[in-house]
Amino acid sequence: MNTFLATFLIILLAVFAMAIGVIFGRSAIKGSCGGLNQVGLSGSCGGACSTQEKQECEARKRAKQQN
Repeated sequence: MNTFLATFLIILLAVFAMAIGVIFGRSAIKGSCGGLNQVGLSGSCGGACSTQEKQECEARKRAKQQN
């Protein structure tokens, strides 16, 4: 029982620490255009991105690189 409680406490502290990181300005987790298809692996997405989505994705990448 002590092992269970210790493990539960450690996991609870880890989740709490991650929540604090998100609360204090770390951006939320978000998907990418294409996902695993972009790196050559077949992902769960059935198709490719539209042209507009690709352009938006590239614009975000350029904006991140400039910051």
